[in-house]
Amino acid sequence: QVQLVESGGGVVQAGGSLRLSCAASGGTFSNYALGWFRQAPGKEREFVAAISWSDTSRNYADSVKGRFTISRDNAKNTVYLQMNSLKPEDTAVYYCAAAPWGGSSPRRDEYRYWGQGTQVTVSS
Repeated sequence: QVQLVESGGGVVQAGGSLRLSCAASGGTFSNYALGWFRQAPGKEREFVAAISWSDTSRNYADSVKGRFTISRDNAKNTVYLQMNSLKPEDTAVYYCAAAPWGGSSPRRDEYRYWGQGTQVTVSS
């Protein structure tokens, strides 16, 4: 059983930056693909970014390409999402998720473990 805890959310002005962190415990972190998803009020949870278990593949939603960067630190059991040039439409609750031996899939159903989420609010 893997537990995931997100942090780093907050309120930022448009054009600003935030770095989200997701700390994992209870499993062998290096064996898991990690993904970030987000859910805005009244909308479905959507894919943001993912990184494969081997760190050989990274995948991004078109809406965040060139602005967001996903990375992992296996020594710290942590995955990060660096978010730059934030826009009001990036406002959402951001969730990290883990998939054993996964690639950088955008599919929610491939992720077995989920965190509780962290709120990101971008003001205009």
